[in-house]
Amino acid sequence: MKRDENLKEQWEEIVSSLSNQFADGDILDIDAILYLIGVQELGQLKKRFKKDDKVNLMHIAICRLLEPYGYYEFEFFDNDGWPHYKIKETLPSLKAGEQSVLMKEAIVNYFRDRDFF
Repeated sequence: MKRDENLKEQWEEIVSSLSNQFADGDILDIDAILYLIGVQELGQLKKRFKKDDKVNLMHIAICRLLEPYGYYEFEFFDNDGWPHYKIKETLPSLKAGEQSVLMKEAIVNYFRDRDFF
């Protein structure tokens, strides 16, 4: 139970901080946070992205976030600097709520690894 409370508190801290920094206080949803992580992982912070690129950035974020869980493995950077991952293990079938908890936990761990807290 304590772990769930810590996860919730840390998630809310991330949402609050990123919302203030990138959305003038409007609350960012999980997709927006995935997009920001994808941009961070790509390392092209000042570039403007097309709609297709935004989907790919979210995919990069998901792969990066689930890599420590053993679902993906980094393969290489392509000529444009985009990271590519391969699937190591198929994700289990999860209900929507379970998916949300897994992603929030992975995001919290990502920011924890970067000394956000």
